[in-house]
Amino acid sequence: MAARDHPTIHVPRLVTTHQVKHEVHGSGAIGHFNNRLAVVITRSVGTMWAAYLFALLAVVSLPAALASGQTIVIVAWIAQTFLQLVLLPIIIVGQNVISASQDARAEADHETLTALHAMNVRQLQILEQQDRILHLLEERTPARS
Repeated sequence: MAARDHPTIHVPRLVTTHQVKHEVHGSGAIGHFNNRLAVVITRSVGTMWAAYLFALLAVVSLPAALASGQTIVIVAWIAQTFLQLVLLPIIIVGQNVISASQDARAEADHETLTALHAMNVRQLQILEQQDRILHLLEERTPARS
């Protein structure tokens, strides 16, 4: 029996990260460890402080790249050392900001949809009551020929 066929039995649900994180690495001890480790590393690297630290680390090798005088070495330093090292944490920070706003919208939408669902169920109950009343009235009214 599908919820679309019987909306009064449907129960809206909010799916959270906590509920689905086991689908990535599994629900066993190793999966739990992998999830925790990934979150710890992502939270550590995904900060602006990590971006500043990586920028300082990248600048250490800049004099050697410039001293080489070779365009390919300088371009490689920019692309491989600076951009990749510094942009990684900045991208993670941006994704965290976007994710937080999406989570807030999802929760607000869930609350709204839950309220709308409750109103819909109540409207269906009222319609069913009205149908019963109309049916009773039809039974009591003499048929006209």
